[in-house]
Amino acid sequence: MSPRPLVELTAHRLEAERWQRRTETLAEETAVAMVYNGHSHVVMMATPADLDDFAFGFALTEGIVAQVGEVEMVDRLETGHGVSLQMLIPQARFEALNGRERQSSGRTGCGLCGTATLEAAIRPVRPVDEAPILSPEALFDALRRLQTHQPFNERSGAVHAAALIDDEGALRVREDVGRHNAIDKVAGALLRAGRHPQALLVTSRASYEVVHKAAQIGCPMVVAISAPTALAVRLAEQAGVVLAGFARDSRMTVYAGASRFRGPG
Repeated sequence: MSPRPLVELTAHRLEAERWQRRTETLAEETAVAMVYNGHSHVVMMATPADLDDFAFGFALTEGIVAQVGEVEMVDRLETGHGVSLQMLIPQARFEALNGRERQSSGRTGCGLCGTATLEAAIRPVRPVDEAPILSPEALFDALRRLQTHQPFNERSGAVHAAALIDDEGALRVREDVGRHNAIDKVAGALLRAGRHPQALLVTSRASYEVVHKAAQIGCPMVVAISAPTALAVRLAEQAGVVLAGFARDSRMTVYAGASRFRGPG
């Protein structure tokens, strides 16, 4: 049986000195192996939903391939231990991948899962082509819509969401217990549909890896509901990504690329 993204179990709540028996809905975590050309590259802990999007998005945001057409999903193997996503990539990409030092597992949605050396941790960033950016009003509208597109989190309270606004103004949303997994999933969904990203919205802080994944797919904006890290700001400036944080209730703080909203001065 395929793992479910949400499960129900019995719990007991203490409230006002009284115990109550309750049925609770929890988000599931499943081990998901990314397997390229028959060799396992990394195992992620993820919500078992939208796994094809996850497979494609991870390969793209991690720079394993450069475009969607370089990935062929050949099988999905489900066992009692987790899910193995079996993919084929070009031989040259596979040989380059084998040159990376990785360990075999990663914690839930970790940004630098399995990176074995300090030198490999902070990777070069891909510059993003300068493009028209969305207005604050359009971003606030997208953030309001994002709040209504999180069914897993609404039921469990334990799931991050990531959304991409595409070049036609459509909003795609994916959820996962790991914020980086959610980004990979929505990136895979958008790029498999042949669309181009205009802004990435995340229901979390904006870490180095969030900005790096956005730049990797050519997304010119990152908007987070919480703060960025200082390294994320430096990376956004280097990549030409507009980075905003604390985006809530019609307000935001822009940490990189503010002049593109406000003009010079």
